[in-house]
Amino acid sequence: MMKFKLLGMLLAMFCMQNAFSQAKTISGTVSDTGGMPLPGVSVIVLGTTNGASTDFDGNFSLKNVNIGDQITVSYVGMATKTLTVGNQNTLKITLEESLEALEAIVVVGYGKQSRATVTGAVSTVDAEEMSALPVTNAESALQGRAPGITVVNGGVPGSSPVVLIRGLGTFGNNSPLYVIDGVIVGNLSGISPNDIENVSILKDASTTAIYGARGSNGVVLVTTKKGKSGKSQLSFNTYTGFQQNTKRYNTMNTIEYLQHAGNLGVFPNRPLSTYKINTNYQDEIFRTGMMQNHSLNYSAGTDKSSQYFSAEYLKQEGIIVNTGFERYSFRANSSVNIGKLKVGESMALSFGKQNPELSGGGRSLITHAIKAAPYLPVYNSNNDGGFQGPSSSADGQDAENPVRIQTHPTSINKTLSVIGNLYADLEIIEGLNYKTQVGLDYFTFDGNTFTPSFSDDSVDGSSTHAQNYAEYGRSHTQGQTLIFTNSLSYSTTIAEKHNLELLALAEKTENKSTNFGGSARNLITNELVQFGATTPSIGSGSSETNRLGYLGRVNYNFEDKYILSASIRRDASSRFGANNRWGTFPSASLGWNIAKENFLDDSNVSNLKLRASYGVVGNDNIGDYLYSATLTGNFEYPLGDGNGAGVTANGGANPDLKWEETTMFNVGLDFGLNNGQFTASLEYYRNQSDDLLLSLPAPLSNGINAGNITANVGSVETSGVELALGFNDYEGDFTWSANLNLGTSGNEVLSLGSLDAFEGAAMKDGKGNISRTTVGESLFHFYGLVSDGIYQTPEEVAAVFTSNPGQTTVQPGDVRYKDLNGDGDITSEDRDILANPYPDFTYGLNLSANYKNFDLNLYITGIEGVDIYNTNKYDLEAGANRLFNGSKVLLDSWTPTNPSTTQPRVPGAPQNHSVSDRYIEDGSFTRLKNISLGYTFTDGVFENYFSKLRLYVSAQNLITLTDYSGLDPEIGQGNQEFGIDRGLYPQPKSVILGLQVSF
Repeated sequence: MMKFKLLGMLLAMFCMQNAFSQAKTISGTVSDTGGMPLPGVSVIVLGTTNGASTDFDGNFSLKNVNIGDQITVSYVGMATKTLTVGNQNTLKITLEESLEALEAIVVVGYGKQSRATVTGAVSTVDAEEMSALPVTNAESALQGRAPGITVVNGGVPGSSPVVLIRGLGTFGNNSPLYVIDGVIVGNLSGISPNDIENVSILKDASTTAIYGARGSNGVVLVTTKKGKSGKSQLSFNTYTGFQQNTKRYNTMNTIEYLQHAGNLGVFPNRPLSTYKINTNYQDEIFRTGMMQNHSLNYSAGTDKSSQYFSAEYLKQEGIIVNTGFERYSFRANSSVNIGKLKVGESMALSFGKQNPELSGGGRSLITHAIKAAPYLPVYNSNNDGGFQGPSSSADGQDAENPVRIQTHPTSINKTLSVIGNLYADLEIIEGLNYKTQVGLDYFTFDGNTFTPSFSDDSVDGSSTHAQNYAEYGRSHTQGQTLIFTNSLSYSTTIAEKHNLELLALAEKTENKSTNFGGSARNLITNELVQFGATTPSIGSGSSETNRLGYLGRVNYNFEDKYILSASIRRDASSRFGANNRWGTFPSASLGWNIAKENFLDDSNVSNLKLRASYGVVGNDNIGDYLYSATLTGNFEYPLGDGNGAGVTANGGANPDLKWEETTMFNVGLDFGLNNGQFTASLEYYRNQSDDLLLSLPAPLSNGINAGNITANVGSVETSGVELALGFNDYEGDFTWSANLNLGTSGNEVLSLGSLDAFEGAAMKDGKGNISRTTVGESLFHFYGLVSDGIYQTPEEVAAVFTSNPGQTTVQPGDVRYKDLNGDGDITSEDRDILANPYPDFTYGLNLSANYKNFDLNLYITGIEGVDIYNTNKYDLEAGANRLFNGSKVLLDSWTPTNPSTTQPRVPGAPQNHSVSDRYIEDGSFTRLKNISLGYTFTDGVFENYFSKLRLYVSAQNLITLTDYSGLDPEIGQGNQEFGIDRGLYPQPKSVILGLQVSF
């Protein structure tokens, strides 16, 4: 009997043990803090391969789980959570956003790195920031998003902004290098901002030297969106809105204009009825423009493959009549894993059509609009073409009708862009990978302008602005860049502490371009949009550039605590002669992740990293074939009794041309508290560019037609400080964040070789150069006469012109300039440095807040301490010497009975409007770049059909705080035109209504 009892007890204990150890199935849902289900979340039993993923509604089911097992729940951008399985069979799991997880991986040149091990100066911009603004060009979305990058936008739809990374370092091309998914491209005009996953901005030698030949101006790395594991998703984004410009120059009306004409002694000869007209040409050229954007994308993926497809249509009407931009863009990204081989492609296709801003007689539309006589109507049906303009004999001036300039011709620029790559990545053994990639950047540009005949001049026998023929012009440019890259990488961890990554790479770049252009006239008809038979002109050209580079890089860290990175790249460029074709570009960086030290284990310091880098990068952004003696035609030589066609040397040969080299030093400190709730980053950099390429004047005895020869002669130093601060509160119904960045950048010329200085941008009307470059000063600073009030008496005039006491040109009422060299006269030798076109600092502030389903964002950008040379002010006041419409201040010009004014007399001395500090203004501004308010629908029927449904309204450039008198203080730069406003197309204010839907 006892035996049976004992057997029963053992059997019961066995059954109980079996019951406790019996595996079970658990299920549940995973959502974010807002209650939104998360598809594609990984749920894995710790230490096993047993796992599952959540479906579209965030549901999962996991089999063979034992009580006491630990499961990890992880999702991109969320903090990983670990749970212990108890008696429950159903789980409801909430994941919180993790700033550290979102920023854990940083895209760098030829790979990715953990942010904890990054020792270089890298700033990142995510997808949400890139798509927040309704911009036609992705570069525009970078403005104010990161310290150290300056983006100057223009108002012309479809135009590319000027982008500088850490200021100017060379006399020539200062544009950064753009790389999209490993393909080096000229700019970002061929990519939709909606397709961008993130952007990395590389700013120091440890990050840019790996691009060797082309990294001296910084690098913008763009990673496009890819498909992700989980349920497929279809998203549709759309917005529509309007934009306009409400600011105007305060010009004279007809009565005031006629009064000013009388003061100049000019008396227009028009019928009296004409003077009843009062045309404001600024109102005539500006309009309210509509804008719209519609994009559709599909993404899907498994652990074996991924796909992403997108299509977008964008249309923007400009705020100036007959300007606009239209673009169709398509993208396909995919990859597939075949065992240890991964094969993928990225391909983007873009078609663009632009109606550009036109000009007439070397003046911009805005310049004509502020100069035109207000009593002239815009249209006259009796004139050929239907427009009215001035007659020099009747009106005493020649400002053209800006509406005719912009609307009478048909001008269309069409572009085609193909950017893509094919790659294969093979894991040879664990940690050792071989990757091969071919990239393509192909583009075409077609410009077509047809101008029918016209005559704006309605005075018999006069033809101030007339064209008695139709003219057609066409240009075509085609280019392609092929990039072949092969790399071998190896990563391993030794003794669980020493992390090592090695990279060896070879890269070849082939760039080819061709162009042709032609024009001709048709004297018979305006109906035929083709080349006519009269005065034909045609030309063509081609160029080819080749580069070859080799790279070696090593990354090492000890427990992510002590970090070392070093690289060396050797490049050859066909833009240099055989003597100096190759260049070597090394770099090294060190980092100490102090937050990993044991003495900070119990602190709330989540990040504290000190880093420094040093290295050399190169630049070959010059014209092709400058090392060789080129030839030019269009010359005639005596040959027998007549002339024969001939050629001569255009530019001098210089086989010793070599790379511009920039030596970069950077030191930075990263700081974070409370798991990234508070963040800060501080950088100091100093770059020195040597062997800068500059055109030097050549002796006439050389017989060179161009009169110059390119040589390596200059040096420039650039230095500055960058700061980024962030606060993020992601807890509760109300969450908010604030991120501020600012940066400084100053430059100084150290050497110009044999030159003392060289002149920069020129003023119109033969008034001299506005800018100059000389040793010891900043590049392209403003240089001119220094004003000192208005002469009030003949004695004041005589006191200045002591070496020329009999002069009568300058009289009381004219501008008094300082005689800086004390020679008793005012000449070009009295010019001095007037101002600096570079800001003391630039900044951006991004404020975001969420309350339940509502979201609010304010995005502010600005610059401080920048000077602008306002040529519009010259145009508005130059009527003191010649009749044009202009500012009302002309009516307050100096007279013997009005001596206290700051406006010189009319007509005045020619020197009154010389290049001087009179036209320099403070261009500092603070701009509310974007404000948006959105609501996400999650209740009821919406969550049954949509994974996301958000409605929003936003406004751009709504408020600009500035003392600048021009239409827009954000002045485009480039080609030595830094900080000069010549009547530029202003940026509009815009308001849009948008919808975001995901299924």
